[in-house]
Amino acid sequence: MTNENEPILSPGEALTQPAPILANAVPNDVPVVAPNDADTILLVPVRNMVLFPTVVLPVVVSRPRSIATIQEAVQKPQQIGLILQRDGKVEDPSRADLYDVGTVAEIVRYLTAPDGKHHAICQGQQRFRLLEILEPAPEQRGWRARIQRIEEVPGDHKHLEPRFLAVKQQAGEVLQLSPGAPEDLVNAVANITSPANLCDMVATFLDISVADKQELLETFDVEKRLEKIGAQLGRLSQVLQLSQKIRAETKGTLDKAQREYFLREQLRQIQKELDGEDGGGELGPLKRALDKAELPPEARKEADRELVRLERMNEASSEYSTTRTYLDVLSELPWSVKTLDNLDLARAREVLDADHFGLEKVKRLILEYLAVRKLKPDGRRANLCLVGPPGVGKTSLGQSIARAMERKFVRVSLGGVHDEAEIRGHRRTYVGAMPGVIVTSLKKAGSTNPVFMLDEMDKLSRSFQGDPSSALLEVLDPEQNRAFRDNYLAVPFDLSQVLFIGTANVLEDIPSPLRDRFEIIELPGYTRLEKIAIAEKYLWPRQLEQAGLAPKNTRLEKRALERIVMAYTREAGVRSLDRQLGSIARFVAAETAVSTPKKRTLNIADIEKILGIPRYEDEVKNRTSLPGVATGLAWTPVGGGILFVEATSMPGKGKLILTGQLGDVMRESAQAALSLVKTRAASLGIDAKFFETHDVHVHLPAGAIPKDGPSAGVTLFTALVSLLVGRTVKSDVAMTGEISLRGLVLPVGGIKEKVLGAHQAGIRHVLLPERNKADLADVPESTKKDMKFTLIANVDDAMRAALSGTAAKKKRSTGPESTRRAAKSRSKRDAQK
Repeated sequence: MTNENEPILSPGEALTQPAPILANAVPNDVPVVAPNDADTILLVPVRNMVLFPTVVLPVVVSRPRSIATIQEAVQKPQQIGLILQRDGKVEDPSRADLYDVGTVAEIVRYLTAPDGKHHAICQGQQRFRLLEILEPAPEQRGWRARIQRIEEVPGDHKHLEPRFLAVKQQAGEVLQLSPGAPEDLVNAVANITSPANLCDMVATFLDISVADKQELLETFDVEKRLEKIGAQLGRLSQVLQLSQKIRAETKGTLDKAQREYFLREQLRQIQKELDGEDGGGELGPLKRALDKAELPPEARKEADRELVRLERMNEASSEYSTTRTYLDVLSELPWSVKTLDNLDLARAREVLDADHFGLEKVKRLILEYLAVRKLKPDGRRANLCLVGPPGVGKTSLGQSIARAMERKFVRVSLGGVHDEAEIRGHRRTYVGAMPGVIVTSLKKAGSTNPVFMLDEMDKLSRSFQGDPSSALLEVLDPEQNRAFRDNYLAVPFDLSQVLFIGTANVLEDIPSPLRDRFEIIELPGYTRLEKIAIAEKYLWPRQLEQAGLAPKNTRLEKRALERIVMAYTREAGVRSLDRQLGSIARFVAAETAVSTPKKRTLNIADIEKILGIPRYEDEVKNRTSLPGVATGLAWTPVGGGILFVEATSMPGKGKLILTGQLGDVMRESAQAALSLVKTRAASLGIDAKFFETHDVHVHLPAGAIPKDGPSAGVTLFTALVSLLVGRTVKSDVAMTGEISLRGLVLPVGGIKEKVLGAHQAGIRHVLLPERNKADLADVPESTKKDMKFTLIANVDDAMRAALSGTAAKKKRSTGPESTRRAAKSRSKRDAQK
């Protein structure tokens, strides 16, 4: 049962709904007297409407059972009982779903509209109390109920007259203030002489809730009813007066913005008068979001202050959108949202093993870190920094840690960040201000304790706009980040529960104060066997899936995979290997798409057909086949490798020429190597005058790549000795180490990366400084089994291990022996002359 035509008076608007239909223009003052015993009546439950005695209202009937009840009442003229449901959603209400008091009504007219809806115009007669709902007989379809009619007690008219007149006057004022109030309603109210009928009439057009109207219906005492009606009319009168005042103050020609402001102000004032507080309006959802966010006291105080300012602003002002955006950010931050950590170390181990092959030391360090967090949850929370060449799995390790701990994961790339405001945010005084990446990422994560990855920390840069690495100091310090202040928020935010994981390629490029905030975990490059295993277990299946190929139909021979690793990639990680495998998978997919899929096994010939000629070959033997060429070990941010040092001599004035884009440190190492050779010239059998009559040229190929560092000192010395004594360097030997002028070989860094790079390049014999012996413990066992290591304490050890036993056979020599022979020949020619 629904009422679509209930007349209401909307405050602040014209009274456009039809007024109640009055019975006999002026209601009868004599109350209806009913017997005390219960009556049986046809009952019609209604929703969203209350019919008062003496008032006529249209009722729209929709439920089949209600339609049957109305039709039965019309066929056998009899009264019906209209009673309000407590919950309008209930289709078949029981006794508990109905209020206790309703209205006995006469059906004045019943009709069916062209749209099929059933309309009944009902006139209220008398209040009744519902006793019980009767079970219908088999031939009955409508509702029936036992009721007790309630007599209207008129009360002492003289005693009620002052309040009666006051309520009538208030009703008249409200109707006068309401634009477009129907004239017949104004006259009807003016002519009413019964206090009870006045209450029922005024309650019908009052703009109050259905529950409040039901309360008035259940108020049997006329004096109390007049009191309640007077209070409602007083409130409505104030609202309408205020509305009229606002309209008077805003007369004139209003543009669109002024009109919108007027309407909002009018609505706000109406809501304040009706509810005693601001009901919200457009800011209601924002207020509820702030309440739901459970802001800490300081942040809540700031939010409330900005809300008050926002309510007083015009939406057309630029500050309105700025303030609204600020409050939206406050409401969206996860101030109190936190995920529960899972510190099951066995499960964490399973996750790390499933996501990453090898890296046993790294996994052990991560598990140790999680164990400490498990045993002492409230302890100081150190941050992790994963350092290693590209493609070794630093970012994916962070994701695995988040998955093992069942935390959210967010990643921020710091490469190229040069503005401090990108970390701390911009102050709201600037146009286009926004929070920094820390706050923005936490909002994206939706949690106060995610795993937060700060990627590429070694590529931070500073400029005139500030130093972002200094801004990160507060973020990463567990003693300070409990009250981190973003410039945009201007209120503290707790970062102490966040697990920060940094990544870098070069540890030394991270500023020292920032580096001290981390526990460093170094990730080495992968060996050849590890790359093959990673490709078989992870990379190749993933590329097949992305290409839409079935693994059972496309197989890659292990020898072909080894060929890809050795001849088409030279890297510490596996990114280039992944790209090559992707090229192969796409090639096979293109062939499969135009023909019937069949099983295929890819061999070395297929690989060379798809990828072309090999990019890397074993050039060590070719390079070191002549005296003056030595193989050294190099370290780069992307892993280790080898480099060649080439030396030659020519007639001149004893100059040292260095080429190959060498840095200052490497130039000094070359000068020290030449000085050391000169001091040992006699023991090496080199004519001392050779250095006065010849220039020495040292070149490091790949001149487009800058080179620097002292670790090539022993390689430079060996190349010079090889040139001057005419003995070649063994082709399978590579070396590293800094030299002193006393001939000592000093320790250097990056031993593990250098050894892995040498192994990748085909070197099987490595000369290392004796003081770097402990660093061999970091080299994988599979690599150590495949290589020979010689520890050298001085350059004499290096010469014994690196130089071949005999001089190279050459058509023309550039060493001291050829110099002496040339001088002797010139002397003989001069004597003959």
